[in-house]
Amino acid sequence: MKFCLTLAAVALLGAVTLEAHAQQPWLADRRYGEGIGVRVGNLELHPGISAELGYDSNYFLRAPSEDPLSAFRIRVTPAISLSTLGPQRRENGAPAPPSDVAFRAGAYVSYNELIATDSKHQSEMADQRHVDMGGDLMLTMFNTGRAGVDVYGNGVRTVQPSNDTNTEQAFNRDTVRGGGGITWRPGGGLFDWRLGGEVTYNYFEKSNFKFLNNYQPSANMRGRWRFLPRTAVLYDGTYTWIRYSNPSTQVDGSILTSRIGLNGLITSRLSALALVGWAGTFYDTPTTGQKPQQFDSLTAQAELKYFLGGEGTGAFNPGSVPVGLSYVAAGFTRDVQNSYLGSFYERDRGYLGVSYFLGGVYVITLTGGVANLRFPSYTVPSSTPGATGAAATNQDPFSEQRVDATLFTEYRLSNTFGVNGTVGYEQNITDVTIANDALKYSRWQVFLGARYFL
Repeated sequence: MKFCLTLAAVALLGAVTLEAHAQQPWLADRRYGEGIGVRVGNLELHPGISAELGYDSNYFLRAPSEDPLSAFRIRVTPAISLSTLGPQRRENGAPAPPSDVAFRAGAYVSYNELIATDSKHQSEMADQRHVDMGGDLMLTMFNTGRAGVDVYGNGVRTVQPSNDTNTEQAFNRDTVRGGGGITWRPGGGLFDWRLGGEVTYNYFEKSNFKFLNNYQPSANMRGRWRFLPRTAVLYDGTYTWIRYSNPSTQVDGSILTSRIGLNGLITSRLSALALVGWAGTFYDTPTTGQKPQQFDSLTAQAELKYFLGGEGTGAFNPGSVPVGLSYVAAGFTRDVQNSYLGSFYERDRGYLGVSYFLGGVYVITLTGGVANLRFPSYTVPSSTPGATGAAATNQDPFSEQRVDATLFTEYRLSNTFGVNGTVGYEQNITDVTIANDALKYSRWQVFLGARYFL
């Protein structure tokens, strides 16, 4: 595959971040994923395993003109977590863990087998069998004192094919992140301020994409002032450095973001989050000599959430309103992210969500959104990665419009066993073509499964 074609395919990575990697809802939200667990000293262990059978209508994310291939999928996912004692065990009379220390760690491995719906493509689809995996840990100390410390780390291996069935053209990558911070809490905790830092490393497994390997150190700070029991003023700011292993192809740079706003309950059932700020990018001039465009504009996040069952509960975090088990939410986000096609992209996304959790037995979540991703002009080398200059061409700015929706439902037949279903849809409705590669695609994914959990 020529370099210009690989760049067009890498555009599919534009909206992917570490937190957004696809995983089962019970892995993403421990309220749905865990049972009472097994006590191990002053810790509790939560093992589990799931098996799913599904259908994927467009595994390679191809445009209608590029012969989309569909497949049946079998997915088996064992998972485990370990943490300080949770509320269920404390309610049963167990002593509470030391309030100044909280720990949580988890890991999962997901085996994926693919079977082509058309037998003539079975060998190509069988080559796509793969294993995804991930893990995370979080430790907080001195949670009730004037100064607290937190340390965290996580990692994800993601297998993502390009529109080429050759596995050597896949965007398989490993992302590792680690960081920590110090929080200052004078005056009984109504005010707190956190200073922290982290490093993220993105490693592409296939040789054709080694030039995209990069690390991103960042410094961040976050503040909160609770001027009412359930309402707070928030601030967060981050400065991220982006450094590539081959900056002659992808240019180094940095991104500065700063936001301030409010988060809290308006009534006992209605909460609101409103953040507004500014972001700027500072990318180097590429070897082609073309002056790079930069982002220098407003950023924002807003969300209204109505709780269907009682008052909202949970911590006030800069990125979300208080968490309840059943709610309806609507929101909007405008931000800027580093991109593997050009230097950056700006995103405007609106979304709706419904979550309903009945008696610890039945859960249903429905989320959907519409996003506009805008890529600035950039230089496309038409030769191999690392080559410069003469054969380079300029790509005009373009936008992509994306639609996504996911429905998940589960019924728990007992305290340790549940059956579930997942339906997902995504579509890129842009008419943009780069290097004869159409970026438009649509995809359905449907899974039926069962899982055992403690």
